[in-house]
Amino acid sequence: MNSNATARIWHPEGWRDGPLPQTGSRAGETARRHVSSSPQRVVPGIANLHSHAFQRAMAGMAEAQTDPADSFWTWRETMYRFADRFTPESLYAVAAQLYAEMLEAGYTTVCEFHYLHHGPGGKPWAHPAAMSTALVEAAADVGIRMTLLPVLYMTGGFDGRPLEPRQQRFGHSVDAYLRLLDTLRAKQSGRLRIGCALHSLRAVPEAAMREVLAALPTDSRIHIHIAEQLPEVEECLQLRGSRPVQWLLDNAEVDERWTLVHATHLDDAELAGVAKSGATVAICPTTEANLGDGLFRLRDYLDAGGRWGVGSDSNSSVSPVEELRWLEYGQRLVTRRRNIAVSVDSPSVGETLLRGVVASASDSTGHRLDPSHADVLVLDGEAPQFAGATDADAVDRWIFSGNRPLVRQAWVDGRCVVDGGRHVDADAIAARYRQAVAGLLARER
Repeated sequence: MNSNATARIWHPEGWRDGPLPQTGSRAGETARRHVSSSPQRVVPGIANLHSHAFQRAMAGMAEAQTDPADSFWTWRETMYRFADRFTPESLYAVAAQLYAEMLEAGYTTVCEFHYLHHGPGGKPWAHPAAMSTALVEAAADVGIRMTLLPVLYMTGGFDGRPLEPRQQRFGHSVDAYLRLLDTLRAKQSGRLRIGCALHSLRAVPEAAMREVLAALPTDSRIHIHIAEQLPEVEECLQLRGSRPVQWLLDNAEVDERWTLVHATHLDDAELAGVAKSGATVAICPTTEANLGDGLFRLRDYLDAGGRWGVGSDSNSSVSPVEELRWLEYGQRLVTRRRNIAVSVDSPSVGETLLRGVVASASDSTGHRLDPSHADVLVLDGEAPQFAGATDADAVDRWIFSGNRPLVRQAWVDGRCVVDGGRHVDADAIAARYRQAVAGLLARER
């Protein structure tokens, strides 16, 4: 930070005067030019706790009815067909476009829940980590901070049935999976952490889960899909005698290293248990709405002191503002009341939501993020939405005033990667993406 230009900087404790991020670059000069004409407001970058990058390329392609009872399970069939077309090269191009969009929208860290490991039919690539490496390189080139979460995926259900042919690209034995993690950990850097993802309890047998958890470094982050769909809850009850979240709490040392993705369907004991454990719940409102999953019990979870963050998941929407807005709006629709995510100490919904995602970011991602200075967003103070804004309502205006992106600049690790609302390499990234998607769609025809 340079002291030549000042701004209003948001901290979890409130707004303070401080310096704008500057490196003497064109971006820094752009920020300085606007200081005299409008207040500059700086907020923390948002951690995206759950992403499947390849699914960005199929956004909008699964919105035609295929069955009168369309659900997550029928959407999955479309996803499987699309996943089967990817190569490391096309995955790199799609991920780079997605990550550029994330930065423009205000995400500065992404947790990439990566299960598209092998070639068609499950045949390994010449380099077994080729697909993971494509994601790592896309994040590095675009400039987003990443936690890569290679996924262990072994079975097709709680009954241990083998993976279907369409799932073979996802599968590993425990030994092969641990070798993959060892290979990828050698790539770790200041902007890259390697964690572990268990796809779900239905996809990872109990013995395999225990073996993997025992082999992980003590500081490894652990993410898992859980209790997203009611059929999953019912099958777990039938075959393991317990609801999925309760089973996990009873059979693993769930703590702040863990992120439970979705956790949509919790009973009272599970909700209290997750909150007590210190784990983070990754809530993905736009995907959970798109797939018809259900609504997370946010108000009860906040009352229990639970930790949470948001993710873009299937990436049909790439906007932390939209995730946060619809997290609150879903609760309003259920309760038929307004201003749900608040507390006695924080009557602003926007600031309560921002504090929530900031508080969980380091433990969920494994990156040691200072909540106000590591990765930051300079908001567009000249946007009409901020006319007359004050400290009391600036964050609420950012989150609740519409769909125009209000991020002027995004800074990651001291580098300005978005300036004037666009990624600094947006044109070249988009050109590669268009070419890659044309190839993916040509394979279908």
